[in-house]
Amino acid sequence: MILKKQIKIFKGGFFMKQLKIYSQILVFTILGIAAIQQISAQTADSLLLYTPYTKISVAPGKSVSYSIDVLNKGSHVQNESVFVSNIPRSWNHTLMAGGYSVNKLAILPGEKKTLSLKIDVPYQVRKGNYTFYVKAGNKAEMQLVINVSTAGSSESEFSCDQRNMEGTSKSSFNFKAVLRNRTAQKQQYALMAKAPRGWVVAIKPSYKQATSTEVDANGTKDISFDIKPPNTVKAGTYKIPIKAVAGSTLAKLEFEVVITGTFDLTLNTPSGLLSGRLTAGDEKKVELLVTNSGSATLEDIKLSSNKPKKWDVTFDKDKIDQLLPGKTEKVYATIKADKKAIPGDYITKINAKTAEVNSSVSFRVSVKTPVITGWIGILIIVLAVAGVFYLFKKFGRR
Repeated sequence: MILKKQIKIFKGGFFMKQLKIYSQILVFTILGIAAIQQISAQTADSLLLYTPYTKISVAPGKSVSYSIDVLNKGSHVQNESVFVSNIPRSWNHTLMAGGYSVNKLAILPGEKKTLSLKIDVPYQVRKGNYTFYVKAGNKAEMQLVINVSTAGSSESEFSCDQRNMEGTSKSSFNFKAVLRNRTAQKQQYALMAKAPRGWVVAIKPSYKQATSTEVDANGTKDISFDIKPPNTVKAGTYKIPIKAVAGSTLAKLEFEVVITGTFDLTLNTPSGLLSGRLTAGDEKKVELLVTNSGSATLEDIKLSSNKPKKWDVTFDKDKIDQLLPGKTEKVYATIKADKKAIPGDYITKINAKTAEVNSSVSFRVSVKTPVITGWIGILIIVLAVAGVFYLFKKFGRR
């Protein structure tokens, strides 16, 4: 009896322990399934925000642009509000997608949308870290930090997209600049340009010529600079510094004008007279001035002529190796008339030519009868008259 009782107790205790173990396993299993289901449920309907640069350092007055991906990691369409929080009041920001300012975004399962966030850091701002948050719905959140590297200061600046231009001495150059007032007060700026001697600079704030302009606090003003070089300017690169001055603030900028050479050649006489007189068979020496009236050096200038038949034209030098801009070279041309040229006007064309440009003048020569020819003519007339008189006297009485 005692043995049977002990066996019964042993069996009862064994089964109780087994039942307790099975109960614990069942509870853990149920809890694990519930946790997995909860995680799956959270994953099934979750949004994820991503941008590679979460902390950026900038100077006051700069703008920061972010490209933020919003990913739908769940199995349902997500249509949630998107917004930025914790931005200081004086900071401007825009949140856009697809070219529109957005407040709410719908994303298909497994897809993503891209937001463009632009934040303007004001000019007057303290140095330090500024933390703000981009949110999608109530669950998706991303922290971004902008580090303002220096404290804001009272500055002004000039900017110009195109500060270098190229042209000839006959060109006009128009530079469009922007004057930015980075201070917290409205400023009256004096506008100045320091161009080389002979250059003309017209300063036009808001397209009206003036020497000063007013710019609002944290505002900008478009200013046009019309620059005209002198006609005699040489080929080369020229710097034109400009500045705007207002009290203790100053903005500077420098324009660059590249003058390419212009080729121009002038041929004339010192007096401008292009005519003369000659006796048939005689010659006349004519002084010519060859002038480089362009802005580029002329090389290998050749002189030639188009003359009447049997006339002769020679030059003391028929080639000029090099002529600098604005310089003049003297050349003497000797024109010799034909010995049998009859009285009248004759045209001799003289040319000066290079590979780039040429110039010519037409010289009119009036040919007169030689003196001896005139005396011979008079003598013939006298002899003829005398002969007629003799004949009339001899045979007139009969």
